[in-house]
Amino acid sequence: MKHLKLLTLMAIMLSFTTTLYAHGDKNHDEQAILKIIDGIKYGWENGDGKPFRENFLDFKGARYIESGGQNAGLDSLVTHHVEPEKDALEYLKLDFSDIEVNFEGDFAWAIATTRVKGKVRNSERTFDKSGYQTFLFRKVDNQWKVVHTHSSSRDYRPEKEHKH
Repeated sequence: MKHLKLLTLMAIMLSFTTTLYAHGDKNHDEQAILKIIDGIKYGWENGDGKPFRENFLDFKGARYIESGGQNAGLDSLVTHHVEPEKDALEYLKLDFSDIEVNFEGDFAWAIATTRVKGKVRNSERTFDKSGYQTFLFRKVDNQWKVVHTHSSSRDYRPEKEHKH
C-alpha cells in the first residue's frame, strides 16, 4: 500500500513537471517568434536584409505578400523590396501590436495589428497606414523560420472615424 501511494505521488509529480515543461517550452517558442518579428521590424525600418536572411526559410515556391504586391522568394523580398526602401524613403516607422502567436506542433502563426508611417524621399509624400500582418512559421532543425507573410493595410483612420 505504501508503494502504491508513493507511485501515485510520483506519477502526479511527473505529470505536473511535464505540464510545466510543456508550458515553459511554449513560452520559449513564443519568445523566439516575438524576437523574429522584432528583427523583421528592424529590417524593414533600416532597409536591412540580414534579419530576413537569418529568419526566413528560403525555399522554392515561397511567397511574401505586402499590400497587394508579391515577392516570389526570399531574395526577391530582400533585394527588390526591403533594401531598396532604405534609399527610397526618408524614414519608415513600423509598429506591430496586439501580437497573437498560435502553435500546432512544429507549425505556428502570428497575427499582428500594424501601423506603418513613412516619407518618400523624392516626392516628400508622407503616408500613415494601418492594417494587419500574418506570419507563418515552421520549426526546422529546432529553429523557427518564417515560411510566409501577408500584410494588408489602408490609410489610417482613428477608430472614432470608422462608420460601419
